[in-house]
Amino acid sequence: MTFSFELIGYAAATLTTVSFLPQAIMTIKTRDTESLSMGMYSLFAAGVLLWLIYGIYLDNQAIIIANAITFVLAAIILGFKIFNTLRNRYKKHEK
Repeated sequence: MTFSFELIGYAAATLTTVSFLPQAIMTIKTRDTESLSMGMYSLFAAGVLLWLIYGIYLDNQAIIIANAITFVLAAIILGFKIFNTLRNRYKKHEK
C-alpha cells in the first residue's frame, strides 16, 4: 500500500472547514454578529477567496472544495455583519 500525500490535503481541508462550522452555524442561526470583528472577517473572507483561486490554478480538489465551502460561509457571516453594522448606525441616527 502506498501512502498518498493527497490524503493529508483532504484531511487538512476537512479539519479546517469543519472547525469553522460551529461559528458559522451559530451566527447563521442567531444572526448575532456583535462580537465579531469586521476587519477579521473581511480579511478572512479575502484570504479564503485567494486560497480558492490558488486551488483552482493548481487544480487541487482538496483546496478547491474546502475553500469554496468556507468562503460561502464566511461571506454569509460577513454579509450579516455588514447588515447589522449598517442597521445599528441607522438606528443611532434615527434617535
